[in-house]
Amino acid sequence: MTLLAILIGAVLLALGVAIAYVSGVVAMLGFVAAGLADYIAVLPQAIFSQLDVFALMAMPLFILAGELMNRNRITDALIEFSMLLVGRIRGGLGHVNVLTSLFFAGISGSAVADAAALSNTLVPAMRERGYNVDYAAAITAAAAIIGPIIPPSIVMIFYGAIMGVDAASLFAGGIGPGLLLAVALMLANLVFAYRDSHPAGVRPAPGVRRRVVRRALPALSVPVVIMAGIVLGWMTPTEAAAVAVVVSTLIGLLYRTLSRSVWRESVERTVELTGTIFIAMAAAAGVNLLATLTQLPVELAARITALGLGLQGYMLLLTLVLLVTGMFLDTQIALSLMVPILAPVATHLGADPVHVGVMVCITLSIGLITPPLGGVTMVTATITGVPYWRLVRATMPFVLLELLFLLLVVLMPDVTLFLPRHLGLMP
Repeated sequence: MTLLAILIGAVLLALGVAIAYVSGVVAMLGFVAAGLADYIAVLPQAIFSQLDVFALMAMPLFILAGELMNRNRITDALIEFSMLLVGRIRGGLGHVNVLTSLFFAGISGSAVADAAALSNTLVPAMRERGYNVDYAAAITAAAAIIGPIIPPSIVMIFYGAIMGVDAASLFAGGIGPGLLLAVALMLANLVFAYRDSHPAGVRPAPGVRRRVVRRALPALSVPVVIMAGIVLGWMTPTEAAAVAVVVSTLIGLLYRTLSRSVWRESVERTVELTGTIFIAMAAAAGVNLLATLTQLPVELAARITALGLGLQGYMLLLTLVLLVTGMFLDTQIALSLMVPILAPVATHLGADPVHVGVMVCITLSIGLITPPLGGVTMVTATITGVPYWRLVRATMPFVLLELLFLLLVVLMPDVTLFLPRHLGLMP
């Protein structure tokens, strides 16, 4: 019966049925196969328990703040400010691409939103300045995955709600790896710039510098307000998300770009994304309940211990499994289905929950730019007009770099845990 449930799930996926329905069907069949059909009556309560989490309220608010900032043309201000900082260096627009992604990550928390915004604005500018369009699109896609790592990260909020890990600790834990990834990408861009003779920018006039800084400061204040409020204990992540919405609205009014249509489109998109995520969570609640009742995480931990892999061995195995999962499934769906089963084994073996959470978020984010179904690569290819598989080839050097970066994060927990500990967010 278990094999039949898996086979039916595979067939439904092949037919294009939404993953939420597939996971729901497989969960129901799994209850029957395990002789636990009576527990299906408890499933509605399990679904509401998984969704009735205060921290999850932050997710739609952060999504709304990101939508408002994106539609209010805040990306242009961030690009200009990044040009001011690093545009004069050889390969300046490549550095600008990475730095803008870093700033934008502190606003949207979404890799796809980052990729869409910069593919529309910065890739055409790079092409006009003589950059190969494949390279411009590749560095855009590679830098976009900083979005789910730097707070406020939608993925980390999602993970924290599912696994009961403090979102503030996860946010602080993502800052170090996010900054390290940005530095690594900029160093790689510098190497490519000298190899391929990418152009450097020009020094802006003093008057221009003042105007750029003045225009960018309101946007740059958003991540500062969010992180300062959460880390210093002034606000919960949910309250910080609400403040981010207010600040995003005020910035739109300041830039004179906010209108009724912009507000309506932002709210509609937020409702659509939030509904999609919550439906996936509701469907995954059945799988999670089944795993709990059958004590699957405990059994997995016992088998891993018997194999003698140890903590580091299991962390590397977990990373590999999530990398493959991220190639095929949306990040939120992968979190709902895989993490409640696999992550507890790591903590049972002695891993820190914050380190596991940040590592999981980074791993699934890298899956967004790996074939065959990398969502960020697909968005970038569609907007820039670069054929998908040609873009995949162009991103491979950056993917290899990010895999090395991921290995560093997995094997050196202090990269993640230094800041949360220093800020007193964890022992």
